[in-house]
Amino acid sequence: MTNDTKQSFKQSYTANIELSIFNCGHEQCDPCHTWGPGIRDHYLIHLVVAGKGTYKTESGTFQLQAGDLFLVKPSHLVTYTADAEAPWKYYWVGFNGACANRLVQQTPFSDAKPVFHCQNPELLQSALHDIYSVHGPEPHQEAAMVGKLYLFMSELMKEAQALEPYNPSSSSQYVLSAIKYIQFNYSRDISIDDIARSVGVSRSHLYRVFINNVGQSPIDYLTNYRIGEACNLLRSSSLSIAEIAVSVGFFDQFYFSRVFKKLKGVPPSRYLAQSEKNN
Repeated sequence: MTNDTKQSFKQSYTANIELSIFNCGHEQCDPCHTWGPGIRDHYLIHLVVAGKGTYKTESGTFQLQAGDLFLVKPSHLVTYTADAEAPWKYYWVGFNGACANRLVQQTPFSDAKPVFHCQNPELLQSALHDIYSVHGPEPHQEAAMVGKLYLFMSELMKEAQALEPYNPSSSSQYVLSAIKYIQFNYSRDISIDDIARSVGVSRSHLYRVFINNVGQSPIDYLTNYRIGEACNLLRSSSLSIAEIAVSVGFFDQFYFSRVFKKLKGVPPSRYLAQSEKNN
């Protein structure tokens, strides 16, 4: 790895709305080098690999050293400053997108504690360096950077799991597992019993945790998800209504049309006509 004072990359434009790298790099800071007070428009994670510094947020002031990570969240006022005598060196990655918040929520960071000391700093440093090593403005380079970002985030998730081991009895975890099963299998002829078995709970227990956590029953969630996917296909594909029905798990076109009209207020054919008119 290079020993230059600062190596960084800043993305000027991105077409990826799901998850995008805004910037990345590493820097040996000068004594008392400061950023802020200010806010970012994206998530930013730093890993301190040498030296010391101070991170100040709305929830407090934190003294950091090698092996510590700190998170900057969008629209949160922060200041971070390198130590006067032993200024820190850090690696960082900035990112945002529709998936960003969900990923960050699975890491050890929280609003009350936006810092944590990692168990394997060398592995995380290598993962951050890998993001920078494939940087560039071309689409294939952006895809490579995002792929490396997912690997870095997966390591943070492992750190989070080590701090708070997975609790299979948690009702919210049952719901998340059930939703994931639905997202991967909605196009098949699945039942609520299938979903409950995949999660490892009874049908009645799955119903209770869905009502408590989602506010609707599992069958209502599955039906709404299927109709939502059908709407996407009506707007973006040239498939027939019968083909769309099968594609989202309805094997009776007329039943599909009845359910669609009940949820959307119009039959699929009229929904399609309205979408074409609006476009």
